[in-house]
Amino acid sequence: MVAGVRPPLAQLLLLPLLVTFFSSPASAADTIAANSSLADGETLVSAGGVFELGFFTPASSTARFLGIWYMGIAPQTIVWVANRDAPITGATASLAINATGSLVIADSSGRVFWSSAPSNTSGTGAPVAQLLDSGNFVLRDGGGAVLWQSFDHPSDTLLPGMKLGWDLTTGLDRHLTTWRSPGDPSQGDYTFGIDIRGVPEGFIRYNGTAPVYRNGPWNGLQFSGEPEMEPNNSNFRFEFVANASDVYYTFVVDGAAGVVSRFVLNQSSVQRYVWPPGGHAWSLYWSLPRDQCDHYAQCGAFGVCDTASGSPACGCVHGFTPASPRDWQLRDSSAGCRRVTPLNCTGDGFLQLRGVKLPDTTNATEDKSITVDQCRQMCLANCSCLAYAASSIKGGDSGCIIWSSLLIDIRHFPSGGEDLYIRLAASDLPSNGGGPSKTNIVVAVFVSLAAFLLFGLGGFFFWNKFFRNKGTSQSTQRFNSFDSSIPLTPVQDRKLEDESGQNKDLNVTLFDMATIAFSTDNFATWTKLGEGGFGAVYKGELEGGQTVAVKRLSKFSTQGLGEFKNEVMLIAKLQHVNLVRLLGCCIHGEERILVYEYMENRSLDNFIFDKGRSAQLDWSKRFDIILGIARGLLYLHQDSRYKVIHRDLKAGNILLDRDMNPKISDFGVARIFGDDTDSHTRKVVGTYGYMSPEYAMDGVFSVKSDVFSFGVLVLEIVSGRKNRGIYSSGEQTSLLSHAWKLWREGNAVALLDETVAGAGEHRVSEVRRCVQVALLCVQERADDRPHMAAVFMALGNPGAVLPQPRHPGFCSDRGSTSTDGEWSSTCTVNDVTVTIVEGR
Repeated sequence: MVAGVRPPLAQLLLLPLLVTFFSSPASAADTIAANSSLADGETLVSAGGVFELGFFTPASSTARFLGIWYMGIAPQTIVWVANRDAPITGATASLAINATGSLVIADSSGRVFWSSAPSNTSGTGAPVAQLLDSGNFVLRDGGGAVLWQSFDHPSDTLLPGMKLGWDLTTGLDRHLTTWRSPGDPSQGDYTFGIDIRGVPEGFIRYNGTAPVYRNGPWNGLQFSGEPEMEPNNSNFRFEFVANASDVYYTFVVDGAAGVVSRFVLNQSSVQRYVWPPGGHAWSLYWSLPRDQCDHYAQCGAFGVCDTASGSPACGCVHGFTPASPRDWQLRDSSAGCRRVTPLNCTGDGFLQLRGVKLPDTTNATEDKSITVDQCRQMCLANCSCLAYAASSIKGGDSGCIIWSSLLIDIRHFPSGGEDLYIRLAASDLPSNGGGPSKTNIVVAVFVSLAAFLLFGLGGFFFWNKFFRNKGTSQSTQRFNSFDSSIPLTPVQDRKLEDESGQNKDLNVTLFDMATIAFSTDNFATWTKLGEGGFGAVYKGELEGGQTVAVKRLSKFSTQGLGEFKNEVMLIAKLQHVNLVRLLGCCIHGEERILVYEYMENRSLDNFIFDKGRSAQLDWSKRFDIILGIARGLLYLHQDSRYKVIHRDLKAGNILLDRDMNPKISDFGVARIFGDDTDSHTRKVVGTYGYMSPEYAMDGVFSVKSDVFSFGVLVLEIVSGRKNRGIYSSGEQTSLLSHAWKLWREGNAVALLDETVAGAGEHRVSEVRRCVQVALLCVQERADDRPHMAAVFMALGNPGAVLPQPRHPGFCSDRGSTSTDGEWSSTCTVNDVTVTIVEGR
C-alpha cells in the first residue's frame, strides 16, 4: 500500500466539530496506487480524517462489503457501498486497480465481486484511487483526469457536493436507492431521482415506476413542494442546474458553521440529518413525505390536499366536484374531481390558487423566456391548455409552465407555495369576469340590508338574553360552587377575549352557565369522571341527548384565565383525529369551563395501571395507541396550523374513545413556538416523572421536552408501570433506569406487561423497537433525542436503522418514598418555580 501525500487541510474542513470527534489520520493512507491493494482489515482515511473506506459487515449479517463511512462517528454511518449487490461470503477479498485501470474487488482465487467501469489509461500514466474529504472516492489517471468516482454512483446517501440527477451527455442517471434492510445493503424497493420528462422534478418511486412522493419543479429558490428549503439558510445552500448538458440537484454545507449533513433515502422517505457542532448524535433536520398530503396523487386529478383544513384533507378545486361522491364519502378520493361545466375555449378564464405545490409537471411544457402575462395569453389561445404558472419566483414571477393534461398532486401550504392559475368555464369563475352588472348591484344591496337587519335582531336577542334578564336569572337560580354549599355570587358573564379584548379569532360555542349546570345535574358527584391538577371533569348531557365531558376549573387550580384562554384558542384551531375535540366553553364569574367530546373509555391510565383492566389492552392495541399518540404529537410539532409544545403529555391526558383510539387532551400549559430553538420559563408546569431533566431543573423547554414525555409514556404503555417507583432486584428505581438496565442486558422484551397475552414471536420485534425508540426519546441530552418525525417513522417502519440509545435522564431516581407508597421528589434549581401537576 502506498500512502498519498496529504495536502494542507482544505478550508471546508476547518471545523471545530471535526477536531472534536475525528481522529488524526497522520499515519493513514488515502490512496491506492496501481501497484498496491487494500486488504480486508485495512482502511483508507481521507486527508482531513473525515471519511474512512474499507470492508465492513452490517448488523445481523455475516457478509463483507466495501464501503465509506464517517470516521470517528458512532454508530458507524455508511454513506456508500461498492459491492452492494454482490456480498462477499466464505472468502477474503481485497480492493486493487487492475491492468485495464479499473477498481476491482476480488478474492485470492480471482473471483470478481465488483469492478468500476473499464478506463482508457493509455499514455496517461498509472492510475491512482484517492478518498477525498468530501467522501468521494476518485480514480484518476496519471495526468489527474477523473476516470471514475463514487459520487457518480450513489447508494442511499447524498453528501454535500454530490449531484442527484442526469449527465445528459453521457446518459448517466445519478439516483439514490434504499438498502434492502438494515443488514442488507443490496438495492431495495425505493428510489429517489430526478425525472427529466416535461419540467424536471424529483420523485420517490416504488419498484422504479410507481410514484410515492414528488417534490415539484424547481422555482428558482426551492422545489415547489418543499417551501422549507429556505434560500437564505445560513447552514445550507441548495442548487438546481438544468441546461443542455446537465440536470441535477446538489447542496453545500457551510463549513465555517461546523455542521455536518447527509441526505438519506430510507424506505419511502427522504431525510436530511445534521450533526451539529459539539453534538453527540445525528439529528433529523426534516423528513419527506411529511404528512398524508405529500403522498403522490392523494386527492386525485383536480383535487387539492390541505392538512390545515382538518379531516378529510382532500377537496376539489372550485368549479370541480368529486368524480365519485360515494368514494369520497368513504374517504377514498383517488378518483379525483370532474368539471362542473365543460370548457368551450371561448370566454374561459382562470382561477388563482395561492400557496400551492404545483401539479405534476411530467407532461408540462416550460418557456423561461416569456413573462407571466405572456404565459396567460399563450394558455388562453391554446384550447388544450388547462393551467399555467410562473416557472421562477426568484426576483419576482417570470417564465411559464403550461399544463395540457390532468392536474395531479396539488397540495396547499399554510405558508410558502406558489400561485397556480386553473382554466375554468366562464360560468364557474367566482366573479364571472367583467364588471358588476345592475342585477349584481341590486342583489348586493339586498343582501347587505338583510345582513344588517339580521345583525340588529341578533344583537337585540343577545342583549335581551344575557343582560336584560341577568338579574332575574341570577336571583332565581343558585349554583353550588366547587362542590361546596356556598352559592355563587351573582356576577356578570365575561366574554372570552384575548389580550386586546377581542375574540375574533375564536370559533367555539359559548355555553351559558345554566346549560352547563343542567347538563351535569348541578355538578353532581355521581357525574364526576375524574379530577386533575386543574379541576374536575364531569359527564354531561346537552339538550338533544349529546353526551359531553365538562372540565370545571378548580378555584385552587394553578391554571389562570390566561391559561384557560390559551387552551380554548389552541384546541379550537387544532383539528386531528388523535386530538380531543373542543365543543365549547363557558365563563361565568370566576367559573371557567370547557366542554369536550365525550370519551367512552376515559383516560389511558385507567387501563394500563389497573391490573384488572390492563388485560383488555393486548399488544396489538397498545401498539396502535402508541402510534396514534405519536401521530397526534407529530401533528402538533410539525403539521398543524400552529406549532405546539404540549408540555404535559402523560397517560392521564390520553383519552380513549369507544374503539380505544387515543386522543391527546389538556392543552392548558401548551405553548406555540415558531422554530426549534429552546425557550425558558421560570414557571415549570407539568407532571413529575414525565418532565425532561432540562425542563424540570432549568425551565428549558422545546419540542424535545415533549419527545422525552412521549418516551416515558411509551415505556409505561409497554410495561404497565408508572415511572415513579418500581422494584427491581430488591432496589427501588425508576421505570427509565429499569428499562435501561434491561436494554443493556439485551432483554428489553422482559419489560412487557405480564398481563399482555398472545404477543407472539412476530410481535417481539415491535416490543423491542418500541423500547429502543422510547429510550432514544428519554436520552439525557435534548440534542440526542430524535424529532417526532423520526420517531413516527421508526415506529411504523420495521426496516428503519435505529441508533443505539444513550444514557437516559433519571429524574425519578432522586426522589424518595412517601408514606402512601407514592414516588415523590422536589426540585428547586436556578430560582425556577416548579409546579408539579399530578394526574387523577
